[in-house]
Amino acid sequence: MTELSLCTRESFDAVMRKYADMVYKLAYSRTGSTFDADDILQEVFLRYIRADKTYNDEEHRKAWLLRITINCTKSYLTSAWNRHTDYDEPDPNTGAEDPALKAAETKSDVMNALMTLPEKYRTAIYLFYYEDMSIAQIAKTVGTSETNIKTRLSRGREMLKEKLEGVEFDV
Repeated sequence: MTELSLCTRESFDAVMRKYADMVYKLAYSRTGSTFDADDILQEVFLRYIRADKTYNDEEHRKAWLLRITINCTKSYLTSAWNRHTDYDEPDPNTGAEDPALKAAETKSDVMNALMTLPEKYRTAIYLFYYEDMSIAQIAKTVGTSETNIKTRLSRGREMLKEKLEGVEFDV
């Protein structure tokens, strides 16, 4: 198996192009803020550069980036700064987001409903449906048991079902 590492600027650019969207979306799904997701994106890739790790394959690299993203969002969500932030104020960046992301969020009643779920259910559902990760991969990435992930997925689906009741979808 070939080991992959950060050896050149070009390889970092390729990793950024490939995974930045995934890291940003996960950070946004956990924080609900474009500003915080941007900060977390920067922190994750800064840690990537500092770590200068070798990876057995792309799946290993992806799992490492997901784990670091989850760790960074946990750190942010439990920080003193975040606890003293007033969430009643609207996000001043709303409307100034990336047009593609804005269009996707506007069109997706499911994503909007997903954002209202508690963080642990959002994360499990996001990784399962949006990143196509298996239950075992999610459990390893999040650091919990497969049974716990199955429970989170089941409860999260039920919450989404309640929130989306009456919403019509084009099939």
